Amino acid sequence: MLYVAGHRPTTVQDHVALVEIDLTGELMIAAAAASEDRLSPDRIDEVLEVDGEDGGRARPVPPPGPAGSPPG
Repeated sequence: MLYVAGHRPTTVQDHVALVEIDLTGELMIAAAAASEDRLSPDRIDEVLEVDGEDGGRARPVPPPGPAGSPPG
């Protein structure tokens, strides 16, 4: 007998994971477009929009809402 797990409701989201996925995508795009073998730490900070000295984010991570509801 084959068991198929049910789908989760689409309103449940891990907002931190979504931000991390977005930032990873931005790094991948920058790396693919770069002429050098590796991105410099300064370029990584620029892509991630962080201040290299203290690592502070320019883009805030949205706070997670209660399970099953969007933040806001």
